[in-house]
Amino acid sequence: MTVAATDAPPRRTGASRWIFLILAALASARAQVVIDADYPGGNVRLERIDGDLVHVAQELRDTQGWWFYWNFRVRGAGARTLTFQFNGRSPIGVHGPAVSTDGGGSWSWLGAAAVRGASFSYAFPADAREVRFCFAIPYQAADLQAFVRAHAGNAHLKVEDHAVTSKGRRIERLRVGRLDGEARHRVVLTARHHACESIASYSLEGLLGAALAETEDGRWLRREVEILAVPLMDQDGVEDGDQGKNRQPHDHNRDYLEPSLYPSVKALKDFVPGWSRGRLRVFLDLHCPYLRGGGDAPGSHERIYFVQSPLPEQAAELARFSRILEDVQQGPFVYAARHNLPWGRGFNTPAGGMERNAAGWFSRQPGIHWASTVEIPYAHAGGPHPVTADGARAFGRDLAAALRRYLEALE
Repeated sequence: MTVAATDAPPRRTGASRWIFLILAALASARAQVVIDADYPGGNVRLERIDGDLVHVAQELRDTQGWWFYWNFRVRGAGARTLTFQFNGRSPIGVHGPAVSTDGGGSWSWLGAAAVRGASFSYAFPADAREVRFCFAIPYQAADLQAFVRAHAGNAHLKVEDHAVTSKGRRIERLRVGRLDGEARHRVVLTARHHACESIASYSLEGLLGAALAETEDGRWLRREVEILAVPLMDQDGVEDGDQGKNRQPHDHNRDYLEPSLYPSVKALKDFVPGWSRGRLRVFLDLHCPYLRGGGDAPGSHERIYFVQSPLPEQAAELARFSRILEDVQQGPFVYAARHNLPWGRGFNTPAGGMERNAAGWFSRQPGIHWASTVEIPYAHAGGPHPVTADGARAFGRDLAAALRRYLEALE
């Protein structure tokens, strides 16, 4: 949606006309604020502009209930301070909104001090042509393409057509590591079953990058493992700026019973059994949790955690992997196994849909040692600093290091 606020001055005569025209010109220039979401990942519903107060809401579209994704830009607000007021519940995270002044090329956190309840204020630089705001740091298809280009020509990366979305977009499947069919171990990674969960994509990118890197871990993974990754399971939702979570009649991560509605899920279910050849060891679905809260309890929305399987042998294997990850982590995110969400607690129950989600389907595949979801927070991940794209990539590298050591111990 695009809205421009303008005022047309009434006709005046005499000296007052010139004074009024000068003041009207200044007022008109001040009123030319344009707010829209007309770019990949954009999402906003602009309700009205009252002077320096802008009333907005996130666009829910086909979401059942309330969710918190929003992403919009503002143009024509140079040298002004505007307050953006969301209606209803606050969809603003613990570090305020993420802000970009270079067209989405880089992002920083505005900070909690700028937030009051369900609103935030921003002082626009005088030379600001456009400023983007988002509830978290976005990750779009263009970011995935940049990662692929950065590794173009690498013999250990193969990009394949996975599926075509209902809107005609091409979904990519990445195969990384040993690609001659002789890898002893196979691993499947997915992300963006829920379109809004962008930080997970940076961690997936970090993991894949680590497998391609000229490091000890990278060389071992390329020698022993083939990784299959579908980075954008809900690519239409990612590009259209959907919530993705709780999509009606069900979202992508509740699509693993027959018949599947979504082409990406159906293609994954069709491809994996023949590709894995009984050597599938690990499945990991990368997600982000709720917006904020949870304290220090298991399943906290401001801590990294894995979701435990109801199958005791897989729960034990995940616990072993979790201890390895605690030992090898080097990035700025702080992971502790005690934050994992046990079976039977929170949403991790039969009512939560385990039998219908990706981890549940993969837990039944031949050769699997464990299948799980990892939740990577949007803004605060347990360390002393806010979440950043580089920090999320570093956590992905920690995952790769733990994966190497876990698989190595199976031999």
